[in-house]
Amino acid sequence: MPNNASHDIAVVGAGIIGVACALRLARQGLRVVVIDQQEPGHGASFGNAGHLATEQVFPIADLSILKRLPAMLMDPMGPLRLDWKYMPRALPWFTRLLLNLRSEPFRKTVAGLRALNEGSLEAWHRLLSDIERPDLLKVDGSLLVFERAESLQAIEALQVRLHQQQVPVDFWQADAIRDSAPQLSERIRGGLFFPRTGHFIDPYRVVCELVSAAKASGVRFVKQQVQGGYVQEHGVSLITGNGGLTASRVLIACGAHSAKLTAALTGKTVPLDTERGYHLMLPQEHGRLPFPVTSMERKFIMTPMSEGLRLAGTVEFAGLEQPPKMERAWQLHRLSQGLFRKDLSAEAATPWMGFRPSLPDSLPVIDQVCGGKVLLAFGHQHLGLTQAAVTADMIVQMAGAATTNPPKDLPCSEAYRLARF
Repeated sequence: MPNNASHDIAVVGAGIIGVACALRLARQGLRVVVIDQQEPGHGASFGNAGHLATEQVFPIADLSILKRLPAMLMDPMGPLRLDWKYMPRALPWFTRLLLNLRSEPFRKTVAGLRALNEGSLEAWHRLLSDIERPDLLKVDGSLLVFERAESLQAIEALQVRLHQQQVPVDFWQADAIRDSAPQLSERIRGGLFFPRTGHFIDPYRVVCELVSAAKASGVRFVKQQVQGGYVQEHGVSLITGNGGLTASRVLIACGAHSAKLTAALTGKTVPLDTERGYHLMLPQEHGRLPFPVTSMERKFIMTPMSEGLRLAGTVEFAGLEQPPKMERAWQLHRLSQGLFRKDLSAEAATPWMGFRPSLPDSLPVIDQVCGGKVLLAFGHQHLGLTQAAVTADMIVQMAGAATTNPPKDLPCSEAYRLARF
């Protein structure tokens, strides 16, 4: 490999995290290329819930998952599903998940998630202001509602736990909820309001605007599949479907597809699995909600967007190869029935499925290894959109790129090291 690599950094992955990192790195004067087999933003970034979920500081599961395992295997429409054919491959991952729910690992996970989430809103404000599109983010809060009287105890316990983590949260009675969201049903008894959260009016448009800004800053976008690579003395060589590409450094940010390239470049096997998430977009539903609303009992979220109302949620463990079960997306519409005074219209609705990259401790990998030649930013599970901007700030700092106004109080990177595996 020649000493004069053709790029300073090659970013593998054109989702929200890879594109945000590419833009920030290019604006520090680095020569950046982004490589993905899909068009930018066409993976998980296209169909996420659009919720800036800074309140979600707890892991994706708790010990009750053991009790739910039979239902996960038997109920194809349940909110948390494990495909029985995938169980042998998923079992080691679930074992590590359970081990990470012990008190000390759990505490580290919560601290790591909280540190990232606390800086996420300000990081997004900076990034969207830089590209002159602050209008894409609405910081109007979000709401977790409950319908059953027996759920009140769980809601109050959750509020206590969130207060202990210094997450801003208020308890709203039913009348306060209906004042803010009058189309919601009388069945809703109350909920928790999170004032320091927000939502994106069009998550895919956010990626597109970042791509436009990145191109204007000199970033090249290449539509190719990265099949492997290797680290050499003077940089990194990537093997693609169209030959190869050289760079002084590489950033692996290809979400659920990151494990294979990470192993090739670093020799490290990462326990990365995928949560298959679904959404149903309702284009006829505008003005139903002022902000995202999540149902505690029904376990899904509804987010108002410029193109309608997006219903999102459910977690399915079935790997990267099996085709989507779009019935799970349509199930979201059935779950919404009864939450509004008048049921939502599914006319011209469109279903979608995407892969969320998940690690068993619920924390991402944000790191640099191989003497700084390999940067890593993946494994953000269902918080990729939330944590993309602050992750980009951390990657710029790790890359040693000069910046005139460096962000203050970035999360300590120790919690997100590759070496923890």
